[in-house]
Amino acid sequence: MKFKALVLIIILALAVAALIFIPDERTYERIAEVGEPAPAFALPDADGKIWKLSDLKGQVVFINFWATWCTTCKSEMPTKEALYKKMQGKPFQMLGMLFRDDPANLPSYKREQPVSPPTLISFKNESAKMFGITGVPETFIIDKEGIIREKLVGPKDWTSDEMMAILEKYL
Repeated sequence: MKFKALVLIIILALAVAALIFIPDERTYERIAEVGEPAPAFALPDADGKIWKLSDLKGQVVFINFWATWCTTCKSEMPTKEALYKKMQGKPFQMLGMLFRDDPANLPSYKREQPVSPPTLISFKNESAKMFGITGVPETFIIDKEGIIREKLVGPKDWTSDEMMAILEKYL
C-alpha cells in the first residue's frame, strides 16, 4: 500500500514539475495558416523604419524568415537578391524577418553578402511564433488582401520558372 502511495506522489510531482518547467513556446491562440489572414505586425527594420503589414495592402508581400548563422539561408540569398531587383516597380514588397539571431550580426553579414530587402527585427521572435516558424528559411507569400497564399519551407531558387509562376499568379 505504501508503495502505491509513493508511486502516486512521484507521478504527481513529475506532472507538476513538467507544467512548471516546460517552456511555453506557443503563446498565441492562432498560428498563421495558408488561406487565412496573415498575422498583423509592426516591426522595425535594421535601419529603424517601422513596417506594418496593414500598410502593405494592395501589394503582394513576400516574407522570408532567415538568420545570419543559417547556411541554407545564405545559399538562397543570391536568388532572393535577384528576385528583389527583378520585382522593382511591381506591386510587390519583399521583407526579410530575422529569426533567433542578433541584429548586431547584420552589418558584417551584409559586407559579405548583399541583402537589399528590408530585414525586420522581431526582438523576442514573436513574429516567428505567430507564423509558426520551426526553422529557417521559411517563406510566406501574402496576397494583396492580406491572405497567406503560400508557405514555402526550405531554400528555394527564387529566379526559377516555378517560383516566378507562383509569385506572378498573385500579382
